[in-house]
Amino acid sequence: MPRLFSWLAIAALVAVGAIVLLLNLKGTPTREPPAPVVPKPAPLRKFDIVAEYPHDPNALTQGLIYAGGFLYESTGREGQSSIRKVELKTGRVVQRRDMDNRFLGEGLTEWRGQLIQLTPPRTKPDPFRWMIENSDFMIASFGHYLNLDNGVRYDFNSLEPKSRFHFVPDGWGLTHDDRELIKSDGTSMLRFLNPDTMKWQGQIGVTDNGKGIRWLNELEFVNGKVYANIWQQDRIAIIQPNSGEVTGWLDLSELRPRLVPPPQDVEGLGAYGKAVANGIAYDAAEDRLFVTGKNWPRLFEIRLRN
Repeated sequence: MPRLFSWLAIAALVAVGAIVLLLNLKGTPTREPPAPVVPKPAPLRKFDIVAEYPHDPNALTQGLIYAGGFLYESTGREGQSSIRKVELKTGRVVQRRDMDNRFLGEGLTEWRGQLIQLTPPRTKPDPFRWMIENSDFMIASFGHYLNLDNGVRYDFNSLEPKSRFHFVPDGWGLTHDDRELIKSDGTSMLRFLNPDTMKWQGQIGVTDNGKGIRWLNELEFVNGKVYANIWQQDRIAIIQPNSGEVTGWLDLSELRPRLVPPPQDVEGLGAYGKAVANGIAYDAAEDRLFVTGKNWPRLFEIRLRN
């Protein structure tokens, strides 16, 4: 009988969650490309390694940016999530704020003097967790009503939390152009948000050769394109944001021979703790592109060839 009640409760939550989700998504337009996208496979772009730097091999990197001469990193290991300021040349953590254990660190960006970090709630394995794992949007649908905020704004200099916010659905990666925040959530969609209200402004599907590209993860805006890590892969998709078309790929598996000692997966976290490429940062002033991965001992500056 208790098992029956559990499944009845799950069914009720699914139904209510679906209604809440539809209400939240109402009025969020899917953007159309400015011109029809002609399906064609995106080329593999070659790159050169310009420099490499130390990186904390215990940092489960989920978000990475370069600002004000430093790297800022969001780490997402359960119970050990943090936001940190890192010296590029030495890899030394010069400032760090550990997060509330109820939340995980995910995507990170800077917007007008504030750091914005995605912080989805951490949950325990139970029937409700089952729903979360089987629906990208379940926790986000209920989050507002259960007071499960999923993002934080920090003071750029002190890393002091200034406010929390909620949006639908939870996010994985975060970046911005000069007008909007751009968010991924593990699907094939890029979501565009108002930076002040965190309300959806629109969304666009990401495709390569006419096929949707799922598992979009960490994001960075580079010279008008969105660079996206692909979850559980050592690849970066280069995306035209107004069409969703992938215009190129980077294969970061070429960097693995330089990862000494080899990065280790985090035990007990399954696919979430795999030591794959994750983390892209861009220094716009010097036109420098940085990449790293979860628990990688090195961070690389790379330069794309023409």
